[in-house]
Amino acid sequence: MSEVQNATSFAILAFSSLFSIINPISAAPIFASMTDGLARSERRRSAVRASTAAAVVLAVFSVAGGAIFSFFGVTVPAFQITGGILFALMSLRTLEHGHEEVPAGTPAPRDPSIVPIGIPLIAGPGAISTIMVLVGQAETAQKRIALAAALLASMLLTLLILLAAPEITKRMGETGQRVTNKIMGLISAVIGIQFVINGVTAVAIQILREARP
Repeated sequence: MSEVQNATSFAILAFSSLFSIINPISAAPIFASMTDGLARSERRRSAVRASTAAAVVLAVFSVAGGAIFSFFGVTVPAFQITGGILFALMSLRTLEHGHEEVPAGTPAPRDPSIVPIGIPLIAGPGAISTIMVLVGQAETAQKRIALAAALLASMLLTLLILLAAPEITKRMGETGQRVTNKIMGLISAVIGIQFVINGVTAVAIQILREARP
């Protein structure tokens, strides 16, 4: 398989991983609820601020991922296994309870776009873990470019969904939102398990190589 094909496959994996764990369709009703009292123009600005804040956080972790690995002596397979387990567990929780939400009883700030919508609703622990795992898998320049493109595409699509949040919430209804959450949670869980398999496979291959005389 050529480098271009490898990068394309990686871009698809990165986009599907990020988009499914961010799950902006599930975040749409929360955004619509928390910005209900704002004018249309202000709600649009809130969507832009939330998406930008989330993109900056994820970009920082993607850039610092290699440095973090080197500083703590963490191997890529170790993070793949750990991140995959966390990814899968959070996805299973989504299947059971829905998207991670702001705790009940927490008063909403006047401008909720940065916190809690941008962080941690969009750029939450699952998204941060996912971007770190993907950084560990991006060994070549082509894959790093593919990851950047996948992150940008995920955040742009998230922004579009937030902008359309009131209409999406109205059209989907409670049942539609619940079904979407389950589907996205299932996809995320499968991707998380695949991360674990990739990590375990890399460790097994390394052990077999070292065991050879």
